[in-house]
Amino acid sequence: MLLLNNKSGMISDKNQLAQIFISGCKTQERIGVESEKLLVYKNSMKAVKYEDVVKILNSFNPEKWKKIYDCGNIIGLKGEIGMITLEPGSQIEISLLPYENLDEITEKLTNFYLELSKYAEKINAIVLDSAIHPVSTFEDIKIIPKKRYEYMTKYLPQKGLTPFVMMRETAGIQANFDYKSEEDAVRKLAVSLKMSPIISAIYANSPVRNSILTGYKSFRANSWLHVDEDRCGYISKKLFDNSKNFTFKDYVEILLDVPVIFIQRENKYYYAPITFRNFLNNGFEGLNAQISDWQNHLSLYFPDVRLKSYIEIRNHDAQNSKMTFSVPAFWKGIIYNNNAISEIEKILSKYTWEDFMQLRKDSAMYGINAKINNHVILDYIKEFFDISWASLKENNKNEEKYLEPVYEYIALKRTPADNIIDLYKNKKAC
Repeated sequence: MLLLNNKSGMISDKNQLAQIFISGCKTQERIGVESEKLLVYKNSMKAVKYEDVVKILNSFNPEKWKKIYDCGNIIGLKGEIGMITLEPGSQIEISLLPYENLDEITEKLTNFYLELSKYAEKINAIVLDSAIHPVSTFEDIKIIPKKRYEYMTKYLPQKGLTPFVMMRETAGIQANFDYKSEEDAVRKLAVSLKMSPIISAIYANSPVRNSILTGYKSFRANSWLHVDEDRCGYISKKLFDNSKNFTFKDYVEILLDVPVIFIQRENKYYYAPITFRNFLNNGFEGLNAQISDWQNHLSLYFPDVRLKSYIEIRNHDAQNSKMTFSVPAFWKGIIYNNNAISEIEKILSKYTWEDFMQLRKDSAMYGINAKINNHVILDYIKEFFDISWASLKENNKNEEKYLEPVYEYIALKRTPADNIIDLYKNKKAC
């Protein structure tokens, strides 16, 4: 249990900070999914405004979905299957509660997408299957009235070139998984971080921005490269060089040196661009660090794979329904099978931290044609999906069927981005 001041929840010992990760150790093997969607008006293809997105939220059955407010503004809904929230540029995200069965996940997502599309029709809008707004840019998209995003908008432009692209223009898919122990968590964290730029390449789905081809298969992935080096990317070279010696405390030490951005006390916010270590040791404007501050700090750390009380694998472009279903399926076949992890660890063991750092940049631009140390990653994508397929097939639940849409792209040596590029070129040629 956390050693807290009973009334205030104050942090009295730095060792408490790793407790949230320790408490995540469990024997369950569940899957969580967070799926963001972009909405545009049919006639103009411009981003739907916050006021109209609120109309969509109001369309959901109030007996099943309860409204979530921030300073009096609607920012989401909470229901039996999870939460519907708004991202900074009015993207709509469904965050499902964790399930053990992929069929349950696909059923819940399918029903949500059908409802969302139906309610979007009421405001003459459609739900996109791509991962970046094709017409509107962040200059045209107002940030939603949520304090968290107000402070991120103030802070992040000091750290990178494209935080507003990431925040307002893009949409992604995240898959979440349990871990059994500290050793298990670190192992899963390390292998999924190494795999992330390889797997995100086959899901590249954001080549057109501001009505022009960007030169990137995933401009969304590229935008993340220029947000904030303190809080994005690969966490630690130690995870790549010698992950067996990496611990929860190492993760804590890294986050202690990341700036806080803001501190919240009930409905009052304080802009605080100081490291959490500084906040913990010295306080800030009369405030002392609390566990709630640490939990908020964890949510403002954005590596490609994130550790909380579960593993979050984050770097996938938003997709159509069938491709979306393949994301948790693929990772389930890897993350919950020790033999599968061992196979991939062996395959990737010859590559260095520097190789993966370069690949993270190259896969955003070239997709499946990117190379790691002169090896085309499409070969690894095929091999990794074969490993996942075999792993899922062992369970005799027919869950490997969810990988079939990806195999179609692999066979054609294409990505969803290539389909968009073809459509764009054909339209221009007409």
